[in-house]
Amino acid sequence: MSLHTSSRGRMLLAVAAVGVAAVALSGCAGKGGNTGSGGSSKPIVIGTTDKITSIDPAGSYDNGSYAVETQVYPFLMNAKYGTSEVTPSIAESASFTTPNEYTVKLKPGLKFANGDPLNAESVKFSFDRQVKINDPNGPAALLGNLASTEVKDDTTVVFHLKVANDQTWPQILTTPAGPIVDQKVFPADKVMPDNDIVKANAFAGQYTITSYKVNQLISYKPYAGYAGNLGKAANAGVDVKYYADASNMKLDIGNGNIDVAYRSLSATDISSLKSNSKVKLVTGPGGEIRYIVFNFNTMPFGAKTPQADAKKALAVRQAAADLVDRKAIATNVFKDTYTPLYSYVPQGVPNASESLKGLYGDGSGGPSLDKAKSVLAAAGVTTPVTLNLQYTGDHYGPSSGDEYAAVKSQLETGGLFKVNLGQTEYVQYSKDRVADVYPAYQLGWFPDYPDADNYLTPFFSKNNFLGNHYDNPEVQKLISEQVGITDPAKRGDVIKQIQDLVAKDLSTLPLTQGKQVAVVGKDVQGTVLDASFTFHYAPIHK
Repeated sequence: MSLHTSSRGRMLLAVAAVGVAAVALSGCAGKGGNTGSGGSSKPIVIGTTDKITSIDPAGSYDNGSYAVETQVYPFLMNAKYGTSEVTPSIAESASFTTPNEYTVKLKPGLKFANGDPLNAESVKFSFDRQVKINDPNGPAALLGNLASTEVKDDTTVVFHLKVANDQTWPQILTTPAGPIVDQKVFPADKVMPDNDIVKANAFAGQYTITSYKVNQLISYKPYAGYAGNLGKAANAGVDVKYYADASNMKLDIGNGNIDVAYRSLSATDISSLKSNSKVKLVTGPGGEIRYIVFNFNTMPFGAKTPQADAKKALAVRQAAADLVDRKAIATNVFKDTYTPLYSYVPQGVPNASESLKGLYGDGSGGPSLDKAKSVLAAAGVTTPVTLNLQYTGDHYGPSSGDEYAAVKSQLETGGLFKVNLGQTEYVQYSKDRVADVYPAYQLGWFPDYPDADNYLTPFFSKNNFLGNHYDNPEVQKLISEQVGITDPAKRGDVIKQIQDLVAKDLSTLPLTQGKQVAVVGKDVQGTVLDASFTFHYAPIHK
């Protein structure tokens, strides 16, 4: 994943190859929840093309590393399988005791697999360490609202927060910034090498690691002392095999050589595996979104163009929204591994709406040439409108070319637009897009936590990471307010109001939402995909 800094901290941009959905495997463990309760003493074999950068939580902020960390480290909070609601995990309680103090009470008697105590000092050490190390490849910026961490007693810790009643804080405790590490093992001021972590057996999650060959093979064994809310593993262990080539992973899952394949098969591979009787596909809501960004300064009739006209610029954005055919893109380009997206918060995330569906196109999600013609004519826009649209194939996968060829064709329907497509390698692209080089351009996003705020603040606050000069004071006011609203229903109403307002402004044009997709063997159980977007090995069994 690529990392970007926004007003609420560095967030994750989706980098999975086009047609590959981010996968979070979860499901219900076998009855009894004991190791091997699914009836097999052999380990579950999982294949992936993801890469690990570091299994030290302070030194990594990517899907490949986090897929390991979430198995082996304990978290104060977790979302139970099948939900996106976070609840205490190794904590027995967690709540705001004052508007700026979030107090966590740990379960008593917790220990790491090596016998070291897991207590309030461990918690303070872990969060202080993240902030102190502040590794450029780490997740420390997610802790931007943390003023300090205080130990009250052996099992009680208080997080002092800068913003009162921050409703995202419990969820931040489930992110890559949240693993609790062993203060007797990890150095306080530097990242620890992977092999040293494994040797020290400094784990207290659902698994320990028994064999570690980075980006080749990792073997996991259930940890009998795990005390979190996710329960014991439903399997006897897991082996994760790392592939350099997704085509080899496709062959292995198709031939029954592995039990699960996730991240990252192409849309074509997934489509072809549908007819293989040895496997089944499991899908679920996905947090990944793909969208077009409009630069309010340099787009047609933008504020810094010779023909600057805010009403005409809005009409151009509205006409584009009238013409795009999301269903065609999802089906023809992504083989339905993506679904149409009609708002700014994807389906599956609490308080998601579909604000765009009724406003644009035919009112039911499809395109409308007549409506696009009408909106441009009413604003006095002469057609065809020339639109320079940029994308990056190396960052978002080779199917980006097909995706944006489809967008170009759709926008040019009826002669309303003349679209000039351009492609740039991502290293340069990431610099150009924030330097007003591209009037309109491609981006993708994968969330840090399953809360609507993670799709609003980074995009639509005044100093947003898009750098597209969108500035709506009413939207900014509501974004600031919603974080501290304690009543879930009232907060939900404000979040939906924000989506409605942004849908009228069209700062960005959402296109598709990535489904979660796993390919599993016919005898594999427990592969429910949920809106926590976290990959758990423990529920998978035969």
